Amino acid sequence: MSNRVPKPAKLNILVATHLSQSPGLVHGFSTRMGGFSRVYGKDALNLGFTKEDSKAAVERNRAAFLAELGARTKSKSVPQARPGLWPLVTARQIHSDIIQLVSSPAEPQPVGDGLITDTPGLVLGIQTADCLPVILVDPKRRAVGVFHAGWRGTVKRIVEKGVGEMQRFFGSRACDLKAAIGPGVHGCCYQVGEEVRETFESQFAYAEKLFRVVEESDPVREKYPMLFLTARAPGHSELPKKIFLDLVEANRQQLLAVGVRANRIQASPLCTNCRTDLLFSYRAEKGKTGRMMGVVGIRP
Repeated sequence: MSNRVPKPAKLNILVATHLSQSPGLVHGFSTRMGGFSRVYGKDALNLGFTKEDSKAAVERNRAAFLAELGARTKSKSVPQARPGLWPLVTARQIHSDIIQLVSSPAEPQPVGDGLITDTPGLVLGIQTADCLPVILVDPKRRAVGVFHAGWRGTVKRIVEKGVGEMQRFFGSRACDLKAAIGPGVHGCCYQVGEEVRETFESQFAYAEKLFRVVEESDPVREKYPMLFLTARAPGHSELPKKIFLDLVEANRQQLLAVGVRANRIQASPLCTNCRTDLLFSYRAEKGKTGRMMGVVGIRP
């Protein structure tokens, strides 16, 4: 059986420039373009086994994605990787702070929201459709990690704990690490409830600067303010407020807090909710959407 994978047209992978400078590294953030799925638009690169898509289409998408990344070997010297594409290791994500050490293709699938390894010839992948994929790389120890940071994982400090786990297992130093935060929902669009803000405020001294509050306008009140100078409702009622969370800044602050250098942290400017032409967004597409991946691996 041939290991060749048909390459779809216009497959688009986003990379972090500072990680691309590491010759022993494979990494990337997928987009929705250039795949074999049809349920999420023409030629969609859905990398998640969703209920709407076929398993065959997703497997073809994953193989094309890995091939485009260059995650392949022609040698039998890497025990866990047959000649051809490297094994892809993903987790059963549960919006947690659980981080799993991976040393071989995982059976059964690990449960958690972070994966770390120093084993060459594996690709670690985290699926997203609004939450942030975060990659950590230690070029000195040749170790990598990838993390799923939604608001729940972020408030549980998953990337902060990821740095700690890389230190524990690989001897990594925070000052040596490089971090890349991939596309996700940004502060322009990520509306949350008051309970989310309160949860962050209970955990982080800098929580206030992570949120933006916008009061909804009332055209009638603005045009006829005298009508509302009364004790009767809605005269003394407060206008509704919209609260937006800057998830990217929240994760950047965690990385800085544990010693990752500011000039070694890069974040994608792309917001999934704004750019559904390029990216999948669970929020914007009301739950019926594909999954992207942030992936990283070490060359043998």
